[in-house]
Amino acid sequence: MDIQWVNGQYPEDKRIFDSEMEVYEWTHSLYTDISLYLFREQNVGYATPDEKVIDFLTELLPQWADHLNLQLIVHKDKVEENGKCIYRIWTSQVKKLDGRDGKG
Repeated sequence: MDIQWVNGQYPEDKRIFDSEMEVYEWTHSLYTDISLYLFREQNVGYATPDEKVIDFLTELLPQWADHLNLQLIVHKDKVEENGKCIYRIWTSQVKKLDGRDGKG
């Protein structure tokens, strides 16, 4: 499965936020990056050391997909990288709700 990962370009990608308000603001700011791939009907993912970000994205990704008239499945896991826990979230089976899949 091909996943477009949008993390790694911002310093906040490696940050653990102090408050839910910061997490709220950060996750909503990711809409532009993530929705670009959703609009193209591509699987998209995000990875962070902050589990709170993944919790917010778990709710937001289906909402964003719905705004784009897409249906998707959200996956999550936790991996260890360089001795640190990294939480990941990604989408699969992105397709238009009208039954047309994104493959062409």
